[in-house]
Parts: sequence; structure tokens; C-alpha cells
Amino acid sequence: MSSEDLEKYEAEMELQLYREYRDVVGLFSYVVETERRFYLTNHVDLQPRSTDNGEMYFEVTMQDAWVWDMYRPARFVKNVRVVTFKDVNVEEITKADLEIPPHNSSS
Repeated sequence: MSSEDLEKYEAEMELQLYREYRDVVGLFSYVVETERRFYLTNHVDLQPRSTDNGEMYFEVTMQDAWVWDMYRPARFVKNVRVVTFKDVNVEEITKADLEIPPHNSSS
């Protein structure tokens, strides 16, 4: 397999993943971003923790999540637990964010 074939395959996989994301995003209430993954979920718990020497880290647990990862054969996961020293971003998805603006036919 040439590098061009590999790039084409990865581009096709990324497009397929985006289409799947577009189809499922309306089922979820939260977007969770970590340094390694992007998740959609309806249940998220983010807990700041500290080590014995005072370093801060985060423990994130999610239930019934979808994970953006083109190399996973199954992107729906029942339970997820992430422990990280990096930033974690949790955003609530508003349904208005998912609506396509109406097309103005007078233009």
C-alpha cells in the first residue's frame, strides 16, 4: 500500500466518522474533550483530584458515550473513565446549535 493509498483511506475513514458524528450528535447532551479523545455523552461527572504531592488531575466518568476515534470498531461505549493531568473541556450541547439555518430563497 502506497502512502497515497493510505492517505486516501484515512481521509475516507475521517469522512465516514464525521457522517456518523453528524447522525448521532442529536442524541447527546454533552461534548467532552480530553487531550486524547472527543466524546459525546448524556452523563458526565468531572472530579478534580490531587496527588499526595499536591499535583492536580481530573477524573472524568461518562455513561453511554460515543467516542470520536476512527480506529475503534465500536464507537458506542457503556462506561468511560478518563484520568488526566491535562485540560478537560465539558460543554452542554444546545439543540439550537444543531439546527441548520433556514435558506433565504430571495438571494
